Amino acid sequence: MRTQAGAPLSRRRFLALSAAGAATGAASLSGCAMQVSNGVSGPGETVTVMATAEDLSPELIKQAQKDIGVKIRTVLFSTSKLIAMMTNGNPPDLVRGIGAVDAPYYAARGVMEDLDPYFAKSSVLRVDDLDPVNDLWRYDGRSQGKGPRYGMAKDFSQDSMFWYNTALFDQAGVDYPPDLEPVTYEEWLDTAKRLTRRRKGQTTVFGGSYNGVSTIDMLAGLTVSAGGSLFTDDFSRVDFTSPEARKALGWYIEYCRTKVGPSIIQPDPNAWDGPTFQANRLAMSNSGYWLGGLINADKKLAPLARLAPAPVFQGGKRISPCQAGTGFWIPSKSHNKDAAWRVFEWFFGEAPAKARASGGWGIPTLKSLRPLMPAQESYQKRVLKVQEAELKHYSVIAFTPYATADSLLGLFNQIAPAAMNGEMSVDTLARRLNSAMNDQLKRGKEQVG
Repeated sequence: MRTQAGAPLSRRRFLALSAAGAATGAASLSGCAMQVSNGVSGPGETVTVMATAEDLSPELIKQAQKDIGVKIRTVLFSTSKLIAMMTNGNPPDLVRGIGAVDAPYYAARGVMEDLDPYFAKSSVLRVDDLDPVNDLWRYDGRSQGKGPRYGMAKDFSQDSMFWYNTALFDQAGVDYPPDLEPVTYEEWLDTAKRLTRRRKGQTTVFGGSYNGVSTIDMLAGLTVSAGGSLFTDDFSRVDFTSPEARKALGWYIEYCRTKVGPSIIQPDPNAWDGPTFQANRLAMSNSGYWLGGLINADKKLAPLARLAPAPVFQGGKRISPCQAGTGFWIPSKSHNKDAAWRVFEWFFGEAPAKARASGGWGIPTLKSLRPLMPAQESYQKRVLKVQEAELKHYSVIAFTPYATADSLLGLFNQIAPAAMNGEMSVDTLARRLNSAMNDQLKRGKEQVG
């Protein structure tokens, strides 16, 4: 399958291609020299950025105008709004996206600008300085991870790595995981069972949380760890009945069934791991290095929290993927690409990037910014040692271009609870997931062509 980069974009075509997704759907720091773009720029211009409130604060928008002379107008991220703006011929100039799952989907539909010419001219974002995680934003018309660059990640984590609370391990009399060698997924789940605490039918301490950024992307990674692939070679089908995918699915269903951690049948009242981990009600969280931003700000919790490598299935393959790689891309129909690129450079390589790196909210996606990662305290040095050792196990887990992660997650959440509640076997679940998801992927492949 080739990318449709040259195809005309009609409202009917884009709505058809995007229906699945829509339906479910800071100051600069001392000690690191500021690089200034000597390529394209857009002083005095206005750039429309579709983002969430967390991506660009009012203070950061003011800083952009001061630093680079570009006014930023924000539009709250919405898939349906994005579709409407693009098909009406007035797209945003920059769009928030999750590289791990969005890049192949939108690149295959020819709506993303090839940024290779911009990277080639930039003195701020040099290709030789890009962390390999940015390959999530590459797509060659067949597979993710190679080909033109369509975006960039603002920071990242290896999201199968997990934090653990040493105080809760001590209370339960459980040994800590090794710093540099992975436990098996089987051991992780057994440990989570031992750490779980219940009183009067209520869970007072979750033994561990393992849900990933997206359940579908996580299951794809688990399948690779088991030695297989969730998707066929052309990404047009899933096969949960293969031995490796069945092993990954069975492990996750067991995690949910035993209720050692949050899931769709036992939701976390806080909606995410951060507050629960901070309240000493979660012993392990597979949130990756990114959660360190919250942990570093809590002086009582930080000395108790440690980071451990991504687990591996017994007899399986050691991998440590990124399930997000959140960043920005430029629509191919943007009317202000040069100014958008100047904002792109500033956001990913100048003051905002340095501020993010120093806070511990993710690993910088420029290798030159890694010296800014927190390492003042002894516990921060320990975390950094574990994280630096883990980087060599990173690899891109390619995702299908034929459906959004949200649309596949919607199908999973409809079908899987019966298995989680013990009302359906994992083998039956695997067959039903294949049927539902492969229908969706077939329609997506027909639309892309």
